[in-house]
Amino acid sequence: MSDQLLPYLEAAYALVNGGIFLLYGYDKVQARRDRWRISEKNLLIGSLFGPFGAFLAIQIFRHKTQKMRFSLLVPIIMILHVILITLFLTRGW
Repeated sequence: MSDQLLPYLEAAYALVNGGIFLLYGYDKVQARRDRWRISEKNLLIGSLFGPFGAFLAIQIFRHKTQKMRFSLLVPIIMILHVILITLFLTRGW
């Protein structure tokens, strides 16, 4: 892969994680207002694409901390992303 493409991929990945962070924050606000919420399924699907944003949001907003599936799956997904990113960067894909 071209080194010129890497900054664009990094920016896109950061934007996705930022979007997931905002999604969790929005859901927390909606929960406090007792309004329409984002389903847990959709939050977890978002975590597949932006686990760092999801993890950070869980910590900062203290949202979904009592849900075992979030406290287990989000860190596992994050570790898988670290492994995949490391493989991607070290093998020069």
